[in-house]
Amino acid sequence: MTFRVLITPTALDMLRGVADARVRALIAKRIDGLAWEPEKQGRPLVGELSGLRSLRAVGQRFRVIYRVDRREVTVTAVAVGLRRRGDRGDVYNLACRLVKLGLA
Repeated sequence: MTFRVLITPTALDMLRGVADARVRALIAKRIDGLAWEPEKQGRPLVGELSGLRSLRAVGQRFRVIYRVDRREVTVTAVAVGLRRRGDRGDVYNLACRLVKLGLA
């Protein structure tokens, strides 16, 4: 089954914020690849991000946070960014803020 891949405006802005065009293209390719078996890619998240999944991209540094909706056969990318443990700009911290604001 092929899923329709969507990207939220916030995630699109985050993707556009990646300075290196080559890296941006590789991340976009990973997002497009979620159309096939998205639940076998990435890993499920817990806690505040329960219901979302995380996919590593571009040398394990970047993460794509996404939601799978089996009823609508869609995958929605909600956040894209660098994994920086303990940093305020960490993609997981940003995703938590998006969830709290109802944007994810």
